[in-house]
Amino acid sequence: MPRAPLWRAIVALAAVAASLFLALTQSPRLGLDLRGGTQIVLETKDSPTVKADEAATRRAVEVLRQRVDALGVSEPSLAQAGAKRIVVELPGVRDPREAAEVIGRTAQLTVHPVTGATDEPGRAKPAADGSRTLPDPDRPGGRLQLGPTALTGDGVKDADAVLDQQTLNGWYVTLDFRSKATADWARVTGDAACAPQDAPQRRVAIVLDGKVISAPGVNADVRCGSGITGGSTQITGGFDEGEARDLAALVKGGALPVPVDVVEQRTVGPTLGAAAIDASIQAALIGLALTGLFIIVVYRLLGALATVALALYGLMSYAALLAVGATLTLPGLAGFVLAIGMAVDANVLVFERAREEYLGPRAQLPDREPRASGTPRSMAKALHTGFTKAWSAVVDSNVTTLLAAGLLFFFATGPVKGFGVTLSIGVLVSMVASFVVTRALADVAVRRRSVRARPRLTGLATTGRVRTLLARRNPRLVRHRGRWLGASALLVAVAVAGIVVRGLDLGVEFTGGRLVEYSTSKQLDADTAREAVADAGFPRAVVQESGEDDITVRTGDLGDGEQRRIQEALAGPGGEVTVERDERIGPSIGAELRQKALVALGIAVAAQLIYLSVRFRWTFATAAVAAMVHDVLLVVGLFAWLGKTVDSVFLAAVLTVIGYSVNDTVVVFDRVREARRRDPRADLADTANKAVLRTLPRTVNTGMGALFVLAALAVLGGDSLADFSLALIAGVVLGMVSTVSVAVPAAVLLERRSPAPRRPARPSEGPRPRSPLEARRRERGTGAVV
Repeated sequence: MPRAPLWRAIVALAAVAASLFLALTQSPRLGLDLRGGTQIVLETKDSPTVKADEAATRRAVEVLRQRVDALGVSEPSLAQAGAKRIVVELPGVRDPREAAEVIGRTAQLTVHPVTGATDEPGRAKPAADGSRTLPDPDRPGGRLQLGPTALTGDGVKDADAVLDQQTLNGWYVTLDFRSKATADWARVTGDAACAPQDAPQRRVAIVLDGKVISAPGVNADVRCGSGITGGSTQITGGFDEGEARDLAALVKGGALPVPVDVVEQRTVGPTLGAAAIDASIQAALIGLALTGLFIIVVYRLLGALATVALALYGLMSYAALLAVGATLTLPGLAGFVLAIGMAVDANVLVFERAREEYLGPRAQLPDREPRASGTPRSMAKALHTGFTKAWSAVVDSNVTTLLAAGLLFFFATGPVKGFGVTLSIGVLVSMVASFVVTRALADVAVRRRSVRARPRLTGLATTGRVRTLLARRNPRLVRHRGRWLGASALLVAVAVAGIVVRGLDLGVEFTGGRLVEYSTSKQLDADTAREAVADAGFPRAVVQESGEDDITVRTGDLGDGEQRRIQEALAGPGGEVTVERDERIGPSIGAELRQKALVALGIAVAAQLIYLSVRFRWTFATAAVAAMVHDVLLVVGLFAWLGKTVDSVFLAAVLTVIGYSVNDTVVVFDRVREARRRDPRADLADTANKAVLRTLPRTVNTGMGALFVLAALAVLGGDSLADFSLALIAGVVLGMVSTVSVAVPAAVLLERRSPAPRRPARPSEGPRPRSPLEARRRERGTGAVV
C-alpha cells in the first residue's frame, strides 16, 4: 500500500495532462441542434427495375454526396443508417425546402426519341420500355409522344451551367457523355435527323423526373444516320442562373439508383442552439458549485478534494468526447451536465465506507457490533478499506446505468443518441476520477502529519447529521413493508389512471407530423396565435407558448407551402416571424420510433433483470425491477396528469430513471449481500433494515448532488430542457424512495417464499454471540438488529 499513492498520482497527472491537451487543441463537434442547420432523413424505395437494398442505398449516398457538394454547404455530412435510411446534415441551412428538393429528387434523367405530337392526354406513366406521353415544354397544351429510353443519366460524365455570352439568350446546361453513352446519343440524334425539318420526330426529349425539361430539334447540318458525335451536347430551355445550376448539380451527381422519400426533417436556428449552450454551461457551473459546496460541508477536507476531482472529471469527460469524436447534441449536453452530478456518487460511497471503518461502533448505526479484531483505526487504512469495499457497489450501480445508456445509443435516433454517448462516457470517466484522481489526492492528504493530527478536519471522524439522526431514531423501516407496498400500489394506480383517462400527449416523433417553433418580434399569447392559425385553415393545430416570445405549432403532415401560410398568419399579430425550430416526421418513421421506444423499454427491463440475477439472486433482481417499473410508471403518469409532451427526449429521461433507480437499489442490496455472507443465519428483514439505514446517508448525499444539477437545468435550460429535467427530478426522488418502499420489502417477501440455500458462516466472519436480551427480542419479532 505505501507505493500506491505514487503510481496513482502518476496516472492521475497523465490523465489530467492529456485531457488538458485535448481540450486546448481540439474543438467539439456540435450537432445541428446546437449550431443550427437542417437534418434530412431519406428512405430509399423500390423502383420498377431496382430493389432498395443496402447496396442500392450505399450507391445513393455517393450520388447525394456529389449533389450536396454542388450546393456549396459548409461541412455537410451524409451517412447511411441501416439498409434503407440516409441521414443528411446541412449546417447553416435555415430553409430546408430548396435543399430537400435538390438532394431528394430522384433525378432519373432519360433521353427519348420523339415519335409524334398530340393534343390528347395520352399515357403519362411510362411503359416497360420507357415510352410515354408528356407535356411539351415548348408548346402550351401540346404533348409529345416519346419512344423507348435511348440512354439514362448514368451515361452523363459531367454537367455544367454556362451563361450564353455570345447570343445573350440566358443560361444553358452542357452535358458530357461517357464512351458508351456517346454512341447512344449519336444514334438517337442520327435517327431524328432523318425526319423532316419541322416534324416532331426531329426532336429529342430530355426527361427529368417525369418532366420534359428540354426537347431540342436536331440541327439541319446533322446528317441522317450519323447523329451528333463528340460526346457532348447542350440543354436549353430559358433557365435562369439558379435553375441551370440546380439542374447541373442533379445531372452531374447522376441519377439515384432508387427513388427516395423525405421521412424526417429537422431545422434549428443558430440562436436557439447558442442559447442552449449558454444555459447548459451555466447550469453545469452552478450545479457543480452547489454540489461541491454540499460535499465540502458534509465531508470537509475529503469533500474539498472530491470537488477538485469532480472539476477534473468534467475536464476528462470533455476530453473523452473529443477523443472519440462524439457529436455533442442538446440532450447530449444535458447528459454531460447530469453525469457531473451523478459522478459524486462513487466518492460518497467511498467516504461513507471509510467513515464506518474509521469510527467503528459509532458509525455502525444502528448496529452496535464491536469492531472486528485487526480493523484499522488510522485514516489511511480506513480510506483504503473504504475504496476496497465500495468497489463492487460502484461497479454494479454503474453497469446498470451503462445498460440504459447503451440502449439509448442503439435504439434512439437523432440528437437523443448523443445523450446515450455522453452519459456512457461520463459514467466510465467517473470511475477513473473517483478511484484514481480522488484516491490519489486523498492518500496524499491523510498521510500528512498536520492532517493526522486533526482527524475531524478530514470528515472521517464525524458521523454526519443523517447518520446521527438515524442513530437517535433507529427507525424500523422494513418492518412496515406491507404499508410501504400498499402505498406504492396506490400511487401506481393513480399513475395508470392518468395514462388511461388523460392519455399521453405523444410528440411528433411518435405520431408523425410537423412541429414548428416561431419567434415573434411582438409579444404573442397562445390564444391570439391559435386564432390566427385557425383562420389560416388549421383549426386542429396544437398551438402553445414556448418561452417569452416563441410560439410552437404542432400539426399533422404539413407541406412547406402550408408552413409558410401559418408563418404569414402569425406575422399579423406577432410582427416579424422567424422559424427557430422545424421538425417534420413521416407517419412511417413515427410508428417505427414508437415501436423502438417500447422495445428499448422492454430490453432495459430484461437486461437489468438478467444482470441483477447474475450478481445477486433472482428474488433480489425481481424486486429491483419491480421498483424500477414502479418509478417509470409514476414518471409517465405524472406527465399524463400534467399534459406534458412525451417525445424522444422524454424517452431518454425515462431510460436514465431506469438506470438511476436500479443504481440506488443495488447499493442497498450490496450491503445485504455482504451482511448475509458474514451471518447467513440472521433474519433477512433485520439485515435489510440495517443495510437501508447504513446506506441512507449515501442515498441522501448522492441524491442532493444530482438534484442540484437538475434544478439548475430546469431553471436555466429553457423549455427545451425543462420537461427533461422535470422527469429526471421526479425519477431521482422516486428512485431514492422506491428502494425502501418497493425494492427491499419485495425482496424480503420473495426471499421468505423462496429462501436461498443457507451456507455456513465463514470462521473469520462468524456472527458475534447474542445477548439474552437480543435473543428474547428476536423471539418476539421486534426487529432487533444483529
